[in-house]
Amino acid sequence: MEQAYSLELFYNVCFIVSLLGFVVFVSLYFVDAGYGKMRSDKWGPAINNKVGWFLMEVPVFLVMLYLWGTSEVRFQVPYFIFFFIFQWHYFQRSFIFPYLLKGDSKMPIVIMLLSVLWNLLNGYLQGYWLFHLAPVYQPYSSQWLTSWQFVLGTVLFVIGWLINVHSDYVIRHLRQPGDTNHYMPKKGLYRFVTSANYFGEITEWAGWALLTFSWAGLVFFWFTCCNLIPRANSIYNKYKQEFPKDFSPHLKRVFPFIY
Repeated sequence: MEQAYSLELFYNVCFIVSLLGFVVFVSLYFVDAGYGKMRSDKWGPAINNKVGWFLMEVPVFLVMLYLWGTSEVRFQVPYFIFFFIFQWHYFQRSFIFPYLLKGDSKMPIVIMLLSVLWNLLNGYLQGYWLFHLAPVYQPYSSQWLTSWQFVLGTVLFVIGWLINVHSDYVIRHLRQPGDTNHYMPKKGLYRFVTSANYFGEITEWAGWALLTFSWAGLVFFWFTCCNLIPRANSIYNKYKQEFPKDFSPHLKRVFPFIY
């Protein structure tokens, strides 16, 4: 009975997060998210960008660690690989990416807190499904590691991660030390889209949804698209206005050759 209740709660949270994703998608076409390139004082008090990124990303890393650590399938090969792949991304986002950030940018506290809420929910969805519900309702055997879903999903995840990390590198190196001018990124996949880092992240979580072949993974992919696609549109419009001479008519927002 308790497991059935937990499964029902899990699906309810999936449904709620999916609805929230739709609300976020529509809202961000009318209101720019107030961080990064769209930083605005209208979002209220702000904190150091490095601190903000760490505080908003580390919760999902810790939630996944806790749910994996309290499960009975910790070192069973498929589950450990899921855990490693997920934590690989969030270790970089929580402990390495903030350290690499340059400048004295600020992040609105409200944006940071909303991101913390999302990461807590998402950590619950991914970890509770994989390590507590899936072993009962949809066990992953060692044969899953040779399935086309796992193989293709893992390849997509790694490609997306590499695109994401390289795109962040390009952004960080747009300016020389002491230079305060703004530049439009043109290297790597920025030759095709204005938000190559978002394309990488969307590709990552498409791979995650496929390699886990789960509702949890699909909801994560859906919410990622709902959050990043309209934000990519805002960045596209900003670059188009700010750098008209550098802006190619063939440049897309987030999906090369498509949008």
